[in-house]
Formats: sequence, structure tokens, C-alpha cells
Amino acid sequence: MAKRSLYRAANSVFGKIGRFASEKVVLKIIHSKCVPILLYGLEACPLNMADLNSLDFVINRYFMKLFKTSNLEIVRYCQAQFCFESPSVILARRRTKFEAKFSNALSNKYK
Repeated sequence: MAKRSLYRAANSVFGKIGRFASEKVVLKIIHSKCVPILLYGLEACPLNMADLNSLDFVINRYFMKLFKTSNLEIVRYCQAQFCFESPSVILARRRTKFEAKFSNALSNKYK
């Protein structure tokens, strides 16, 4: 469901400003408006590698569409050049932060 929502939001952004705005602007909008749709609440869910790869695939496909390529090396290069982290990396950082907050809340509760 989250992937479908991301595709809908990203395609809407791409349809409205796709070729009029620079790639940098489009990716900034995707990162700030669409990626949170994909990752909402996932830091609290156990995910295996297949799930994480599936989340990364969604972003990789969008990069393929934006840069008109099917080469994954080019996609990864573009992601590095635009400092666009994959969802699995973002989710790992958010999960660490969530677990720290949860652990602190539990330790404060039982003092």
C-alpha cells in the first residue's frame, strides 16, 4: 500500500513539474514529500532484507524514469551525486533513533 501511495505521489510530482524543473528540484520534492509516505511508521516494524530491497527498488525505478536509463550503476551514481539516500539507509537511521527513544522511555518509566 505504501509503495502504491509513493508511486501515485511521485508520478503526480513528475506529471506537474517533470521536465520544467531541474532534476535537483524534482528530487528534493520527492525526498521531502514522497519518501515520508513510503517510510511512514516502518521504523517500528520488523523488516527483512527482501522488504528493504523492495523499498529501495521503488526509488531506483523512479531514478530510472527521471534519468531515462535502466542501468543500475548510473542510478547509483546519480543517487550519490544528488546525495539521495536509499530508503533502507534512511530507515536504519530512523529505527536507531526510534529504539533509543523507546528504550529511554521504558527506563524512565521503571525508575
